[in-house]
Amino acid sequence: MAKKSITKRWIINNLGVIILALLVIEMIVVYAVHSYFYSSAKQYLVSKINAVVSVLSIHSQDNASNFSAEMRNTLENFNEKDKIELMAINSKGRIVLTSSGFSPDDDSVMPDYEDAMVKGEGSWTGRLSSGEKILAVSVPISSFNSEFNSVRMVTSLTEIDNTIKGYIIAVSVICSAIILIIVVTGLYFAGSIVRPIRQISGIARKFAMGDFSVRIQNNSDDEIGDLCTAINHMADELSNAEAMKNEFISSVSHELRTPLTAIKGWAETMMVDGGENPDTMKKGIGVIVNETERLSQMVEELLDFSRMQNGHFSLQSATMDILAELGDAVLIYSDKARRDNITIIYDEPEMLPFVFGDKNRIRQVFINIIDNAVKYSSAGDTVTIKAAEKDNNIIVSVSDTGCGIKETDLAKVKTKFYKANHTRRGSGIGLAVADEIISLHGGSLDISSKGEGLGTTVTITLPAKSS
Repeated sequence: MAKKSITKRWIINNLGVIILALLVIEMIVVYAVHSYFYSSAKQYLVSKINAVVSVLSIHSQDNASNFSAEMRNTLENFNEKDKIELMAINSKGRIVLTSSGFSPDDDSVMPDYEDAMVKGEGSWTGRLSSGEKILAVSVPISSFNSEFNSVRMVTSLTEIDNTIKGYIIAVSVICSAIILIIVVTGLYFAGSIVRPIRQISGIARKFAMGDFSVRIQNNSDDEIGDLCTAINHMADELSNAEAMKNEFISSVSHELRTPLTAIKGWAETMMVDGGENPDTMKKGIGVIVNETERLSQMVEELLDFSRMQNGHFSLQSATMDILAELGDAVLIYSDKARRDNITIIYDEPEMLPFVFGDKNRIRQVFINIIDNAVKYSSAGDTVTIKAAEKDNNIIVSVSDTGCGIKETDLAKVKTKFYKANHTRRGSGIGLAVADEIISLHGGSLDISSKGEGLGTTVTITLPAKSS
């Protein structure tokens, strides 16, 4: 199928309509000019011939005068004989006298005379046998003279037609100039749209092939410019997402390799020992159990993220005691923190309002946040956990004195696949999952840090269940 371009469609549709409209306007103008000049010429002849008839009528009332001589004298002394020919038509319908002195052919047609004899006045526009176009007007005078039936005036329309042609040419030139201007400006306008669209189309094909390095040159500040800016922004986001995805794959591969290597190594060691060394067996089983738990947690995070992406992430909500879930999460990491020489301070309140939510998911969030606090802290650091009620909201904060987060990374740490610190283990999706869980509960998860080496605070806000 042949491709239809915007420019071609514009020429066929818009320009076609404009040309048709201009042609109609030109025809109306030409018709109006033609009617005006022809009507003016006819009115002028009618006024002139009526003046002549008035004079002849006066002479016909003078019995002493010879009407035939007066008619001849009137024709001979007609002051506009160079432009208009005045004729006298006798009772037999023949032209017997003319102001020019030349008698026309006897077979000349005179529809105006015939109309005048019937209607009292007649006019006719036509051509002589020579091809000259004329305008003729006749008025009967038989009512006051029996020798002559009518007087007739004839004028050439050549000069009027030339004037009309001049107007037609002028209107045609103006219409052509308008069309030319519209074509030039229209093509320029269409080009200003088509060129960026072609550029966008070419670059979009590169995006489809995975090349996010190119950008659209944006030289306009209109809607097309907004589109180019939006596509460039989209390319930046896609490029960042692609980079984070690749980094995520690399990170997850590394995270999976480490526990798998440990499990395989200890399993081989235990196989070689054959259970002869109880300490080795116990230590190996402990490592396998811990690394398996670590793998299980990572797989759960990946499954949760997949459910989030597919819109299948759901909650099993019920009335829950948030302090119980927070306490369990703290207890899980107490031993680990002690082994790593990290102090956990849990400022547990006596009572907090209940929360309507999924306790397993909320515990998952607490575990993730406390795990991050411990993971990004070093020996000698402190993790402080607080919970309180404020304005009918439950606020849980987890603060550490660990490595902290750079200001430029704060806005991105909840983004999927993003890792602010690549020296610590993790898939980079735990915070994204935690943030989604809290959002589904109608709360918020906020992260703040004073900078690298100055620790991080994660604040979780959840609405309390109304009594």
